[in-house]
Amino acid sequence: MQIDTITLLNFRNYLNLNLSFSNNINIFVGDNAQGKTNLLEAIYLGAMARSHRIFSEQELINWDKEEAVISIVFFRKQVKNLLKIRLMGSKNKEIIYNNYSYSLKEVIGSLTAVLFSPEDLLIVKGAPALRRRFLDNEISQASPSYYKNLLDYNRIVIQRNNLLKNIRENRENKKMLDAWNEQLVKKASLIFLKRMESLKKLNMIANLYHRKLTLNKESLSISYFLQGLSGEIKDIVNIQQWYYEKLKENEKEDIYKGITSIGPHRDDLIFLINDYNLKSFGSQGQQRTGILALKLAELEFLKSETGEYPILLLDDIMSELDEKRRNELLFFLKERVQTFITTTDERYFPKDLSAKFYKIKEGRVIE
Repeated sequence: MQIDTITLLNFRNYLNLNLSFSNNINIFVGDNAQGKTNLLEAIYLGAMARSHRIFSEQELINWDKEEAVISIVFFRKQVKNLLKIRLMGSKNKEIIYNNYSYSLKEVIGSLTAVLFSPEDLLIVKGAPALRRRFLDNEISQASPSYYKNLLDYNRIVIQRNNLLKNIRENRENKKMLDAWNEQLVKKASLIFLKRMESLKKLNMIANLYHRKLTLNKESLSISYFLQGLSGEIKDIVNIQQWYYEKLKENEKEDIYKGITSIGPHRDDLIFLINDYNLKSFGSQGQQRTGILALKLAELEFLKSETGEYPILLLDDIMSELDEKRRNELLFFLKERVQTFITTTDERYFPKDLSAKFYKIKEGRVIE
């Protein structure tokens, strides 16, 4: 996977930009608030059709413009593709892929990318929703069918929650829950099984990278926390039957609260370093190293699933790593993964590094 060019029109502080890239390492250098991260955001938006920083697409459009356009020419398995996304504020975005209009669920996975930013520490330290989103994003890029199941499941949960509230207010019959339970269980089981299959791969690869980064001093493992299960996951013989029983068991409480308390939307990931909970007992340095190992594992996971490496986006992380880890990371990436890095200081990079540098200032780029 390689990006050839990107064109931005009225995106953030870029009024009109056309930029070509090296197939190897591309480094955006500049002071803070000049537009470096905006470039990574545009690429990530091409992969996931949403920003990793904000939810309101209006904020992505230059303040006095009505719409913004991102166009990315990229090669997937040596085939040239054109992806164009039009952002129109309050209107739904328009996605054009190779001159045809597509919905998000149809185009996701066409351009794959892994992003590592300072905010990714929240994957370890933050709420369970952030860990679920991390896992869902990576699986969705590799498996469009998983993404579709996830969308269907979230829709079912919303509709079931509405029904629960209506039952609580005596506006609907409780027997209507059976039909929604059946739909929810089918989708929940597919999501759970795919998460477990993918996590098994990620777990093994992440631990290998983590041991390398820590000179074999620490081991990283990732466990799946299934909401409502008191024992180990391997004790579940039939996941669908388990979901049915739990929904029935929690039915009274679900009606009282108006929410669905069991399902993939409530599960969590637990990161362990040498069998200690990384969130509770890990230092910031350990948490940072754990996330870096996880991101490198994502590269290998997506390669194993799709047949080629995704694009790698590194947002201002070189200052967070010591010289040894910086050099090891760059050596690993060189001529293997097309990489885009933002930095405020060129001195983080060896002089003999084969990379293309871009100077970013006030939404202008100089190669």
